[in-house]
Amino acid sequence: MLIAILSDLHANREASAACLDHAAAQGAELYAFLGDLVGYGADPAWTVDTVMGYAQRGALVVYGNHDQAVARQAGAQMNAVARQAVEWTRAQLSAEQLAFLAGLPLTVERDDCLFVHASAAQPEQWEYVTDTQDAVRSMYATRCRITFCGHVHGPALYHMSPTGKVAAFAPAVGYGIPLGPQRRWLAIPGSVGQPRDGNPAAGYALYDQYVGELTYHRVPYDHESAAKKILAAGLPPRFASRLALGV
Repeated sequence: MLIAILSDLHANREASAACLDHAAAQGAELYAFLGDLVGYGADPAWTVDTVMGYAQRGALVVYGNHDQAVARQAGAQMNAVARQAVEWTRAQLSAEQLAFLAGLPLTVERDDCLFVHASAAQPEQWEYVTDTQDAVRSMYATRCRITFCGHVHGPALYHMSPTGKVAAFAPAVGYGIPLGPQRRWLAIPGSVGQPRDGNPAAGYALYDQYVGELTYHRVPYDHESAAKKILAAGLPPRFASRLALGV
């Protein structure tokens, strides 16, 4: 099965639509959304409705910290600017949309894969996986051989040998990476709606279960339109300006 892995859509309609169209053109058979459907962007209602539609057709969806903040309550670690977006977003969503976000699970397991927004080690704490030590804690927290997580907004890939040796590398775009069965893996696909690795193109990944390969993709999209809508909504200008820079 070819699985599209999408994380951190952040209410960016243009980026989300571009990645979903790209994944469909590649033949994706299953979609997995790794949380933070909302926050920052100007199209939360469209984004939630779209993901709800995919979920009704069998997509996997997990909870992110921005989803939690909108549907329930912002965590203490969320800064004031992000809280402003949370309050605005909550006012844009219907009771049904808020209930969908509130009802999402923290993790989903399928076959030998774990899907989670942040680290699998206490996922409710929203810890970032930014280095090999973080990756080790996350990988040891699950029985699954492959962990897919988001939250970081930049693509990354970690692997652990049978002896416990862990290494990381920056994955190349567009090339299938064999996820060898003798190792454990933690893959971060990057962000669809808020890339922060210096590349403004939306990021997601495709995992081909048939051959055991993971391919990272970057998809250009109309970030100018997305930015204009953020400004028109009265959201903080920083959310708009960073889209063109990928920071």
